[in-house]
Amino acid sequence: MARRDYYYDPNAPAANSIAVAVSAFIQDDEGRILMIRRTDNDLYSIPGGQLELGETLTQAAVREVREETGIECEVTGLIGIYSNPNHVIAYDDGEVRQEFSICFRAKPTGGELRTSNESSEAKWIPQDNIPSLEVHPSIQKRLTDAKSISGSANYS
Repeated sequence: MARRDYYYDPNAPAANSIAVAVSAFIQDDEGRILMIRRTDNDLYSIPGGQLELGETLTQAAVREVREETGIECEVTGLIGIYSNPNHVIAYDDGEVRQEFSICFRAKPTGGELRTSNESSEAKWIPQDNIPSLEVHPSIQKRLTDAKSISGSANYS
């Protein structure tokens, strides 16, 4: 399903739904960050997706990472909770969703890197290369928050 993100856009449609989503910031032993290139908007992102009934938030994060990248992981902390009403996502079926996402820190525990129907690329990217990638501002905020040395979670 195609989607369009609106971020502080005065022409954005009004939200008509909200759903819980999760994402995971994962670094390997070399400090590279696990990222995907999304098939729905062609932007680079950390892996993530929607919470499903019957699972915890951390189970959802582990599942989404596995589904989108083939990498197994273990959640180790919370980076932030993001619920910005100025960020809405419009889907081609008419749904317009307000952002509501919990971003976790995780560590890789195994698996084989691969793509999926949600990711046209899945790779470990050196931190110095990330500024050259097309990344949505909301994901860039998570990356910035993840690199923060304060150790406390962001709530925005």
